[in-house]
Amino acid sequence: MKTYSQKASEINREWWVIDASTMPLGKLAVIIADKLMGKSKITYTPHIDNGDYVVVVNAKNIMVTGDKKLQKKYYHHSGFPGGLRELRLEEIIEKDPAKAIEAAVKGMLPKNKLSGERMKRLRVFTEASHDHTAQNPKEIK
Repeated sequence: MKTYSQKASEINREWWVIDASTMPLGKLAVIIADKLMGKSKITYTPHIDNGDYVVVVNAKNIMVTGDKKLQKKYYHHSGFPGGLRELRLEEIIEKDPAKAIEAAVKGMLPKNKLSGERMKRLRVFTEASHDHTAQNPKEIK
């Protein structure tokens, strides 16, 4: 029996929609990263990007457990001396909740050449409606 290795011409991408208000941020990010990498498919091949598209709705209603909204911090450096910026999760959700989900998912993906293309297939919407109804996305429970 031979090991199956998927070819780029055999990639079949599906669309999935998930509600961000149904589960905590970490569990949500794990499911999204799994779909973006294609690990849930039987045709998973590590060096081929065969993941699916994921649409996240209700990003403004992100759930986190404990005091993470106040204690979890995100850092950004401008590159200039004294340019370290620090934001709490609460502030990020208030400004742009999509950034919190994208940061969590990006941290779950492997750090390689495929991660940029995988992140492009993630679409995050703050409200319950989205622009991808024509693709007939399947709902993740």
